[in-house]
Amino acid sequence: MKLLSGSDADIRRAAGAIRAGCLVVFPTETVYGLGADTFNPRALAKVFEVKQRPLFDPLIVHIAGLDALDRIADLALLTREGRERLDLLAASLWPGPLTLVLPKKSAVPELATGGLKTVAVRFPDHPLAQKLISASTGALAAPSANPFGYLSPTRTEHVLDQLGDKVDYIIDGGKLRVGVESTVLDLSSPLPRILRPGGVSQDDIEKIIGTVEGPETRTNVIAPNEADPNTADKSPLSPGQLKSHYAPRTTLFVYAPDKMQNLAYNSRAAYLFFDGPSRDRWLGHSGPKNLSPEALPNIRALSESGDIQTAAANLFALLHELDDSGYEAIHAETAPPSGLGPAINDRLFRAGA
Repeated sequence: MKLLSGSDADIRRAAGAIRAGCLVVFPTETVYGLGADTFNPRALAKVFEVKQRPLFDPLIVHIAGLDALDRIADLALLTREGRERLDLLAASLWPGPLTLVLPKKSAVPELATGGLKTVAVRFPDHPLAQKLISASTGALAAPSANPFGYLSPTRTEHVLDQLGDKVDYIIDGGKLRVGVESTVLDLSSPLPRILRPGGVSQDDIEKIIGTVEGPETRTNVIAPNEADPNTADKSPLSPGQLKSHYAPRTTLFVYAPDKMQNLAYNSRAAYLFFDGPSRDRWLGHSGPKNLSPEALPNIRALSESGDIQTAAANLFALLHELDDSGYEAIHAETAPPSGLGPAINDRLFRAGA
């Protein structure tokens, strides 16, 4: 494995490796992706092998321009309304953290789509991702660069810790801006539906194309091992739909805010609050007495001010940090159910399943 910068020379080197069938980890605005040539089945097989990812779980194809879409998606199979929605969304939200599920071209290997007749496509909003995609094959199939089911990487050190020498190159893009995966929207059905909440909110999508079917939401406390991933749907339409996903090694419990406030303090556990005020109320009610938050490394907040974008950007980084600290459990509070809140809660619920 070689760590590369974002220089033009290093991008050319990484692009050549992609064309030769190698795997390259690259930054997007959401999480780091494990990239391979979409049209090379042997390279795609390496992605599944490195991640230990089930073959039925489809990958997202990343492009760097709308001109590449015709190579990936069979747009003639969309209804007139579907094509209008695609054009509106692409004009407003691409590049960005939105993945669209579309009818696929036959040239796209079924290994990239989990055997489905649809393909998930995204145009990432990160200059290094766009340069790599354009300089290589124009279409990179890329799941998150971590072992299947574990926490997604938002920094290069996360990739190094989890995949290490299993990949050929890692392009260092620093800390990423969005921090949760893209929203996945299915445009292949008559009524658009969100398959995975993510970096674009349902409200933002509906402002552009009208009503969409929202994702299934869960608001109760999630206990560990509640969901067995082996009993999850065997043919998900997009990544991130299995019940158990994005999980730390440490047992994770997820609570609504009112239930989180009643938790008793345990110095051997970690506590992750949505914001500083929620943390401080708990400290005054149930937490250790006469200690400031700064003196308690096991008590953290996703966003001190409650800014939802900051909370999303910090989610995986803080879960990685707490997971690496040896606590016997992590207790996490849900985010408000607006904006990027559903995406944060989706990740927490699946991590705690």
